[in-house]
Amino acid sequence: MKKITVVTGHYGTGKTNLSVNIAMNIKAQGKPVCVIDLDIVNPYFRTADFKKLFEENNIKLVAPEYANSNLDIPALSFDLEQLAMSDNYLVIDVGGDDAGATALGRYSQALEKFRDDIEMIYVINAYRYLTPTPDDALELMYEIENASHMKHTAIVNNSNLGSETTPETIENSFEFAEEISLKAELPILFNACREDLAEFIEDKNLMPIKVYVKPFWER
Repeated sequence: MKKITVVTGHYGTGKTNLSVNIAMNIKAQGKPVCVIDLDIVNPYFRTADFKKLFEENNIKLVAPEYANSNLDIPALSFDLEQLAMSDNYLVIDVGGDDAGATALGRYSQALEKFRDDIEMIYVINAYRYLTPTPDDALELMYEIENASHMKHTAIVNNSNLGSETTPETIENSFEFAEEISLKAELPILFNACREDLAEFIEDKNLMPIKVYVKPFWER
């Protein structure tokens, strides 16, 4: 695990839930961790929603000034470079498209000096209707890179259908992810799946995750 993990992806790919899992996993290893909510576009399903969970687990949260209010506007007032120089491992949850990645681009020069310590992952969901083909997903990935002035280092396959996800749902997404990996010339960091399904899936590159982000009808 590198010191800075930048999480990008389209809306609905599950990147925020993944970001929470990554932070919780780092903390479970006894390391200090700080979650940075850079999603200044989407007011729903964002890491700032998990302030209480982070406080209970001694995880620091940094979010836009007006996160979780009816004044949710792009107001970034923190020093990301200073945070990167601290002892904390950083998990940066970026907005869900190229517009959201513009906020990351604001800090690209500051992060350049930490390039060797950064893992920038692109989260994909084979069942996301806005990116139904590998080429669609790749197009968005490159748009995010252009907006953020940063390059991805790995792919995370987080393909699911919410509560309707089955082991077959996960397994059927592997080909989709592998095609993206091949065309982008990036490794698949892992295939994520709901933790209760992990024992039914034969894959050495599997990462079981907890479901923290749920639609209101499943809460």
